[in-house]
Amino acid sequence: MPVKALTKTSVARNGVGAFILQCKRLDFHYCDWAGSSKGMNQFLTHTLPAFSASAPGTEIHISPRPRAHPVIRAHYIAPSPSSPSTFAPPVRASAANTVTKAICVRNLSKEQILRKAELLRDGNGAKNRRVTGGRVVRSENEGVRGVWSPMHGVGSPLEGLGPKG
Repeated sequence: MPVKALTKTSVARNGVGAFILQCKRLDFHYCDWAGSSKGMNQFLTHTLPAFSASAPGTEIHISPRPRAHPVIRAHYIAPSPSSPSTFAPPVRASAANTVTKAICVRNLSKEQILRKAELLRDGNGAKNRRVTGGRVVRSENEGVRGVWSPMHGVGSPLEGLGPKG
């Protein structure tokens, strides 16, 4: 009997084998003159070096933006259209394979700006969605324990009909 090779290959998924950070670039825009950029200027001088060292795979761009509020803009890898995922439609497609998301950080302290920058760095570019009741975890595979039924558990009509032990 000849041995046949498997014809199906495994589908590559992020996190299986290697993790690829979805955020490729962070742009920090600030104004030297405006008071709303005070926290951003402190963040750029004191906190940004440590933040950039914690994310070596992410490019950091800093650019002045005169007479405008400070903004952090993140550029993400867009998912391939052939891969099934729960990724929402892109916020804004700026280039061929990137998704852009921006947060205005006017009048925020450097600690609050750090939290916003970490939020953008660790995200995937999808729109924020409210998690409502029902099935919170979405998966392509069913759980190993099966689906719950009212016929199971304490007080069910089938209780006591099984083997005594």
